[in-house]
Amino acid sequence: MSQDDTANTVVSVIPCFVLMFFGLITYLMSRPRSVYLVDYACYKPPPNLKVSCEKFLGYARLLAYYSEPSLNFLSKILEVSGLGDETYMPKTLHELPQDFSVSGARDETEQVIFGALENLFSKTFVKPKDIGILVVNCSLFNPIPSLSAVIVNKYKLRENIRSFNLGGMGCSNGVIAIDLAKNLLQVHRNTYAIVVSTENLTQSVYLGSNKSMLISNCLFRFGGAAILLSNRSQDKQRAKYKLVHTVRTHCGCEDKAYKCVFRDEDEAGELGVSLSKTLMPIAGLALKTNITTLGPYVLPISEQLRYFITMTVNKLFPFANVKTYIPDFKLAFDHFCIHAGGKAVIDEMEKNLKLSPVHIEPSRMTLHRFGNTSSSSIWYELAYIEAKGRMRKNNLIWQIALGSGFKCNSAVWVALRNVKPSSNDNNPWEDDIDRYPVQLK
Repeated sequence: MSQDDTANTVVSVIPCFVLMFFGLITYLMSRPRSVYLVDYACYKPPPNLKVSCEKFLGYARLLAYYSEPSLNFLSKILEVSGLGDETYMPKTLHELPQDFSVSGARDETEQVIFGALENLFSKTFVKPKDIGILVVNCSLFNPIPSLSAVIVNKYKLRENIRSFNLGGMGCSNGVIAIDLAKNLLQVHRNTYAIVVSTENLTQSVYLGSNKSMLISNCLFRFGGAAILLSNRSQDKQRAKYKLVHTVRTHCGCEDKAYKCVFRDEDEAGELGVSLSKTLMPIAGLALKTNITTLGPYVLPISEQLRYFITMTVNKLFPFANVKTYIPDFKLAFDHFCIHAGGKAVIDEMEKNLKLSPVHIEPSRMTLHRFGNTSSSSIWYELAYIEAKGRMRKNNLIWQIALGSGFKCNSAVWVALRNVKPSSNDNNPWEDDIDRYPVQLK
């Protein structure tokens, strides 16, 4: 080969290598980044804030907000609620008279948020200045400055932090916050994200006599969680979980779904959250839509085929009236963290998903021990599974939550290691786990 031929070959090969190099760089830059759950912390209030069902009703009688028929209704709801006698209410609602002020609401929410974050920072050794993304969700209490600003101020987070405050989206808000943090971690490289999920009781107590609004008084309790996420590859070695999928379903285009959980004044002008009688059927439809989207990502092919065949038969031959096959999600997941919205919600999810008692146990026990802590309940459930020593490497976990709007949202995680009960520092169940599960009525 002549020198001219060699030179021409080199000249033609170099651009190819350059294109391959930049193509590789483009691929590496554009591919989805792994999101790791380094650790999380659930807030456990002090013992003096416990409230039994009897004590709850005692407060209601002493404060004279409710008529005798309303008190009887509250008593009946508590009997079938699934809540035990060791749930918590904030200090503002233990006081006589009760404090419904903005100042009291701030104190309540700050106690939860700061308690969970202090626990999280002590477990992970991450410095507040290392946090690049902050997402806070609380549906009913949205002060000015926002709760995210409260955290920025308290921990002196850096000036260029990406902070977000989500409100009004109900109990599924926590999964929405995780999804938002995941998307932000695809854009901002080599950083940490903190998600804080909580709810406020001080300013959400209903003082009227509308039965659909009284129910929430019985179910919601004091709690919250803080979650540390990372897209740093070096954090894989110490992280507990990796985020696999998030699926969000919004049925708000339907009027019945939009209004089935609604905050408004009653006939007497008292503010409260009404729970419609159509809530459970709408929740079932939202769940069906959500699992239809999630199924292809996680279910074995055999389950997908059975579902597809029955769906096709129903569309082509509606007169055949073939019951749509519900896939067996127990073949896909090892653990289920179903939002502890109430006994009726858990029963409906157990029936629709054909779950066994052990799969639904974390939800029932969380409802019994901590009540409905709104968007943070799925984290108390995950803590229950860990405290029981059931979490093993490569286990798949499905967190699923329902919320106003109406929404059904899912997050799927894979365990990156065995989680030993002895390593659960500050687990909210550490003092109680040996007596659970308890026998429920």
